[in-house]
Amino acid sequence: MVYIDKDWIREADIKSMQKAMETGHTSSEELVGIYLERIREYDPEINSILEINPDAIELARALDAERRERGSRGPLHGIPMLLKDNINTNDRMHTSAGSVALAESFAGADAFVSAKLRAAGVVFLGKTNMTEWSNFMSSSMPAGYSSRGGQVLNPYGADLFVSGSSSGSAAAVAANLGAASIGTETAGSIVGPAAQHSVVGIKPTVGLVSRAGIIPISRSQDTPGPIARTVADAAIILGALTGGDENDPATLASANRFHRDYEPFLDASFLKQARIGIPRHYYKQLDEERLSIMEAAIAVLKSEGATVIDPVTLHIEEHNWNNDVITYEFKTGLNDYLSQLSDEVPVHSLKQLIEYNVNHADAALKYGQDTLIMSNENTLTEQDYLLKKQQYSQAANTNGIDYVLDTYQLDALMLPGDVDGMYIAARLGYPLISVPAGYSSVGVIDSDGDSTKGPFGAVFSGKAYSEPTLIKIAYGFEQATQHRIQPNLKGKEPSAGRTAITDV
Repeated sequence: MVYIDKDWIREADIKSMQKAMETGHTSSEELVGIYLERIREYDPEINSILEINPDAIELARALDAERRERGSRGPLHGIPMLLKDNINTNDRMHTSAGSVALAESFAGADAFVSAKLRAAGVVFLGKTNMTEWSNFMSSSMPAGYSSRGGQVLNPYGADLFVSGSSSGSAAAVAANLGAASIGTETAGSIVGPAAQHSVVGIKPTVGLVSRAGIIPISRSQDTPGPIARTVADAAIILGALTGGDENDPATLASANRFHRDYEPFLDASFLKQARIGIPRHYYKQLDEERLSIMEAAIAVLKSEGATVIDPVTLHIEEHNWNNDVITYEFKTGLNDYLSQLSDEVPVHSLKQLIEYNVNHADAALKYGQDTLIMSNENTLTEQDYLLKKQQYSQAANTNGIDYVLDTYQLDALMLPGDVDGMYIAARLGYPLISVPAGYSSVGVIDSDGDSTKGPFGAVFSGKAYSEPTLIKIAYGFEQATQHRIQPNLKGKEPSAGRTAITDV
């Protein structure tokens, strides 16, 4: 084997890694070793990794041997990836949702997505830090904080917003600490962090990917999805995750609507025929720089031949989304998950979790637990819950995304990369994809007193199961702009573009 310089890994995409392994320039074991070295060197400044998989090197060696003896399983064979800490893995890693209460909890079985990725040949590097209980613990808890892992920091600047509960998953990928990661989203927790870390995040249609084995918030809104440095990488991973699962009834609706391979939709030419709407309501709160970023993104769409309808109006933009439905689903879903944990784990219900936190307040309650308490006190009956859920869905369906897309004959909407514009898609379980759109320097000063530029993303939204169309649009935008610049970690790493095998 001709070993490569370890800096090659910076910005390398999945196809380049795969080609390097196929041609003998590297191995999965070497890739894992390089990533682990980068984690040791750079993650103390970011705090994105909660724990390392102690078996990562051995798994990579086994996959290298399998490649030599029987060939590759496919595009993810030997690729090192990270998982958010609310996703079960049946190995020597814990699954805790960032909580000290579950710090010693081991899952008895892989989550559906974990099993799918293992079958595809992925090597799990470790679990990523996250906002504790997917930001459903305390109204005052900052994004990216967990009692078990501490505060995730943005690799582009410690004062920059990390957004959403999948903050560690996005920060790690942005810093080139893994090839890609899996996050989860209820309302903005994949695409929000992706937008703030100059990476790509796909929040799939609810039911496209199983939630079985993932610590839940909302059965009507939760979904896992890929976070990667390129649209192509995210598309490759998405294809490995889809499929029906008898343990998640929501996947039954996707039976004839999912794809095993989303790479054919990497079609930049689609922008020439695309019709994209601009819901200006969600642009009103942007500061001058971020508004300028979005205006530039609109200009790119037009220059690439897209028809841009500006503005368009969703008639439920000002809708007051009551949280009763979410707190009801969280209480029932978490009670079910905790009840199945081993006797060695100290909590087996939401009530016990609240009591545990009180009894271990120094470690567990830095920011309180008012959201947990509110959820535990939810008194909705099943009938009231179903009625409210129907009302939300009816309003969103009648006056929301479908309405505006049909009215203006649009393929997608383009939203700014913050959370506000994503709630309607979240309520409907509709897909989103975030792509780097530029950088803003407003109000950001690094530790040396120098101004730093914070990433910002554009988010494309569409109807249920419109992932193929959204991938086409996002890929076209990405190829036309190439906005991603890697963070300058500790001042040691110069900016670099994507790495191809010809660079090895």
